[in-house]
Amino acid sequence: MKLKASLLSLFLTFSLIGAEPTNLRLFVLAGQSNMAGRGMVDPATNKSHPNIFMLNKEGKWVPAVHPIHYDKSVAGVGLGMSFAKELVKENPDMKIGLIPTACGGSSISTWKPGGYHGQTKSHPYDDAIKRIRTALKSGKLEGILWHQGESDSNPARSAKHEEELTQLIQRFRTELKASELPFIIGQLGQFSQRPWNEDRMVVDFAQRKVAIRDPKVAFVKSDGLQCKSDNVHFDTPSLIEFGKRYAEAYKAVR
Repeated sequence: MKLKASLLSLFLTFSLIGAEPTNLRLFVLAGQSNMAGRGMVDPATNKSHPNIFMLNKEGKWVPAVHPIHYDKSVAGVGLGMSFAKELVKENPDMKIGLIPTACGGSSISTWKPGGYHGQTKSHPYDDAIKRIRTALKSGKLEGILWHQGESDSNPARSAKHEEELTQLIQRFRTELKASELPFIIGQLGQFSQRPWNEDRMVVDFAQRKVAIRDPKVAFVKSDGLQCKSDNVHFDTPSLIEFGKRYAEAYKAVR
C-alpha cells in the first residue's frame, strides 16, 4: 500500500509540473514597438508572478517575465506585466494570461486580414487571431491593450487613422464574437526631445475621438512619461507606470 501511495504521489507531482493553467483572464497586447516593449531588462528584478502567465512563441503558457514579446531581438520590458500586477493586486485570486502580438514598426494598415509586415516577416492581424484562439482554450478574453500610431504619423497615413482604428476595433469584436470587448488605447509618447508634428496631432485626435464615441474604449494619457536615448521608445520606469495607467483605464470600462 505504501508503495502504491508513493507511486500515486509521484504521478500527481509529475502531472502538475507543466500543467496548462485554466480559467485565465486573457488580455491581448497589440500594436507596434512601444507595446512590444523596448525597456531595459534588469535580471535582478525580472521576477515572475504565480498568477501571471504569457503565451510564448510556441503557443504554450509559461510564467510571464520580460521580454514578453519576441517580435524583434530588441524586445525588452513592456507595459503588460505592470498592467497584470495591478489587476492581481486588486483581486489576488485572479489568474491572468497575456497574449503578445505587437509587431515593432507596424502600420495599422497591416492589422487587417492578409496584411503583411516586412520588418517582422509576420501577418500582424492574422497571427494575432490565431494566438488568441489558442489562448481561448485556457480562459476568457477580457480586453485588448493597444499602442500604435507612430508609423501612421505621416502625411500619407494620418488622415486615415480614425477610420482604420474604428474598423480594427469592430473587426476584432466581430471575429472574436465579443461585441463589448474593452479596447484600451495608449497615447503616443510626448517627448520634449522629439516634438510632435501635425500628423502626430491628427493621430492623437483620432484616437481620442474613437474613445469618446465608444463606452468600451478608453484612452490612456502618456503625460510625464520619458523616453530612452533613441527618443522613440518609453524607458523602463515609464512603461511600468504606463501599464498601471492602462489597468486603471481598463477598470473604468470593463
